[in-house]
Amino acid sequence: QVLLVESGGGSVQSGGSLSLSCAASGPTYGSGCMAWFRQAPGKEREGVAADRYGRTTTYTDSVKGRFTISRDNAKNTFDLQMNSLKPEDTAMYYCAAVPWCTVESLRAVAYVYWGQGTQVTVSS
Repeated sequence: QVLLVESGGGSVQSGGSLSLSCAASGPTYGSGCMAWFRQAPGKEREGVAADRYGRTTTYTDSVKGRFTISRDNAKNTFDLQMNSLKPEDTAMYYCAAVPWCTVESLRAVAYVYWGQGTQVTVSS
């Protein structure tokens, strides 16, 4: 069983930055795909960024050039650095993981383990 715990959410003004971190524990950490999703009130959960085995990454178009996903196997964490934040980035952010994968998917169904979420609020 893999346990994921997010941290680092908060409130920031438009144009600001936040860094989210997901601490992972369990026997399967260090491999597979890890991703960040977000869900705003009244909207579907959206894949934001994904990392496959620390080798390849993908991002949804709206965050390209602003967000960066990374993992630190030594610390058992994977992070999401968010720069140039916009009010439309406001959402609950979730980290997710799956032990084995062939592509760095942004689809929620591809992931088995989920964190509890951390709120990000961007004011204009």
